[in-house]
Amino acid sequence: MPHPPVVVEIAGPHVAVARSAGRGNQLEGVAVEALPAGAVMPSTLETNVVQPEAVRSALREISGRVPLHGAHVALLVPDLVVRVLLLPFDALPRRASEALPLLRWRLKKSVPFDVEETAVSWMRQEGRERGLEVVTAVARQSIVREYEALIESLGARASVVLSSTLATLPLLEERGATLLVRLCGKTLTTVIVRGANLCLYRSTEMRADLALEPQVILDEVFPAVAYYQDSWGESIDRARLTGFGAKEASLGQTLGQELQIPAGSMRDAAGVLSLDTAAKDLIPQGLDALLGWIVDRKS
Repeated sequence: MPHPPVVVEIAGPHVAVARSAGRGNQLEGVAVEALPAGAVMPSTLETNVVQPEAVRSALREISGRVPLHGAHVALLVPDLVVRVLLLPFDALPRRASEALPLLRWRLKKSVPFDVEETAVSWMRQEGRERGLEVVTAVARQSIVREYEALIESLGARASVVLSSTLATLPLLEERGATLLVRLCGKTLTTVIVRGANLCLYRSTEMRADLALEPQVILDEVFPAVAYYQDSWGESIDRARLTGFGAKEASLGQTLGQELQIPAGSMRDAAGVLSLDTAAKDLIPQGLDALLGWIVDRKS
């Protein structure tokens, strides 16, 4: 996968851009601009960019601080745009031309849209009991094009399109099992990784008035943890939280007590500890996805 040094995120609450220096994790520039409420409405099925001129205006503003014209960029889109599934296979052809039809056939019963009109990417990993598992990301092409067109209006080109939480994962620990609970706007995404393996990925749109309620968060997280424990026969080692603002510390304490594991901010994750203060400060601003992409580039 290409790893351009410029990364742009278009999220429900904001647009943001970061540029890294070479293949290191030093930031050359960061800019973020808030979006009007309702300008971007993340969805798997419906139109996402409801106020395109407002989004273009915000992108022009950040491009004035971190130039985008002529750049090849990594484009991060909201989690609800991309469905991420873990598909077990006995075997999968190595050639993309042979693997893609098989993946589309498997996806027909798993996604609520015509799989022939989708963008599909995939990655192999070793699943439970050493079987083949394929991490598959799928999105409607028409929705992806909404976001790509915004970037192209600035004279830039998206070399990579990725959901924001997938971009965040390189910040997590590489040993043991880590639970990530991430809130961006009204979207709560729950992820469990075990070493280099993605074990669970789930995104849910929350009611705005309930998105920060501890019990509501716990009700979303507990089934994911139970599934992992039943499937892998082991417990979660730690939890990382991001996107919860002033309530993050209290929510982490509650989650840690309920699951009886250490639970803390993404700022304390292994992939973040060695970074400088300027990079770490992106996390409480809700820009952890930009940082994850930059950290992944240096590896």
